[in-house]
Amino acid sequence: MKRKGLVYKLIITFSGILALILITLALVLSLWFKNYFFRQKIQELDRQSKVISDSVLSYLNGKENSKQNELKDCISFVGNSMDVDILITDNIGYVYEVSSDKFIENKYTNIGVSQKNMDKLKSGLAIEHGGREIMKTSPHTYLKPIFQDSYFRGIIVMITSEQSIRSGLKHVYEIVWLSAIVAVIVAAIIIYYFAKKIIINPLNEINIAARRLARGDVGKRVNITSNDEIGELANSFNVMAESIEESDKNRRDFISNVSHELRSPITSIKGFVAGILDGVIPKDKENYYLNIVYDEIRRLSRLVIDLLDISAMEEGKFKLNMVEFDINILIKQCIAKFDGKIRNKGVNVEVTFGREHEFVYADRDRLIQVLANIIDNAMKYSNDNGNIKITTNDKGSKVYVSVFNNGPLLKDEELARIWDRFYKSDKARTNKDSTGLGLPIVRLILAQHGEDIWVNNEQDGVRFTFTISKI
Repeated sequence: MKRKGLVYKLIITFSGILALILITLALVLSLWFKNYFFRQKIQELDRQSKVISDSVLSYLNGKENSKQNELKDCISFVGNSMDVDILITDNIGYVYEVSSDKFIENKYTNIGVSQKNMDKLKSGLAIEHGGREIMKTSPHTYLKPIFQDSYFRGIIVMITSEQSIRSGLKHVYEIVWLSAIVAVIVAAIIIYYFAKKIIINPLNEINIAARRLARGDVGKRVNITSNDEIGELANSFNVMAESIEESDKNRRDFISNVSHELRSPITSIKGFVAGILDGVIPKDKENYYLNIVYDEIRRLSRLVIDLLDISAMEEGKFKLNMVEFDINILIKQCIAKFDGKIRNKGVNVEVTFGREHEFVYADRDRLIQVLANIIDNAMKYSNDNGNIKITTNDKGSKVYVSVFNNGPLLKDEELARIWDRFYKSDKARTNKDSTGLGLPIVRLILAQHGEDIWVNNEQDGVRFTFTISKI
């Protein structure tokens, strides 16, 4: 099927709208011009009424054939010059003279002026569209009274035919329709030019860029700076392209980091196992190296589990089991799991609760994961025989949980990248147990809850704070 371009649709739509407007305008103008032409003829008749009245009074006073011929010639001349028909009646509405033979049958007949209209005529008022019988021939009639010394002597009747009005309107219609055709053609040309320049060309540029982006050219940008919807679309495209480029970079970095994190323990496991199998490692050292292999396997297992969790959360497959529980009790349970590490490192853990009980609504198991990762991170960075402070307090509808350690302050680069996957500070790189995914997982879990987490440097250490909805 042939594609209909946007310019084509714009031209057809605009032309249709313009044609409808012009047709409506023509109908309105036809009604207006009908009345306008009729009013013009009324004005002209008013100007000629003195001549006609004088001729009528001369006839009425003389009653001579010559006077009648003069009256006939007078109204015929005026009627022909104005393209109207003129009838002369007496004071009760009987026609005694007509300007053309077209109304010869109406001669010596009553035009049927109502008593109401007759009273108006006798009072000196002219009447438009009067005369019952005459109006059957044409609705465009004008009745003007004739007076002699304040006495009502008769009526001048002007009849404008439909043909006369239509002949006048014909030229108007020709002008309107010619103007309409010219207007549509000119408008179509103008629309085509500006649509190509303002809409079509920019859209084509965006389309070409989108196709290149689909082929993997993530560096392509659209150079459109117009301050309109097209400009907004171009800006949105560029934002999308930047996001895709950033995502592509993150993907490559992720693959590289995963490869590195997997390669190191696999290489160690392969080397030690090969050494044992080849007999290179002495029998009395086998248990030592097997323990190392076991630790590396545990590290791989944690890495795989963390990667699966991140993947599930990013794909929206992460299901939360929301329940009500006391977060103070949960914190105590998490601290108990680190009892061995706490004693080995000589760290002093101080816990302060804002209230004895702090009930929240969250996924309990995932919140244990959050607390465990944050406390584990605090243990890694805290100084030997240092201090860790855990506090809870409520404010509004949220419970604020903070974990402080008196370890080294974070640099600006570390503050900016601490939530990045696989990012590790120099100190963390020395710890083989770290996968670089703990804090990113924490942030993702809290984001799934609709909560937030942030980190701040304080005078003597670093503090992590997150929120959770309370009951």
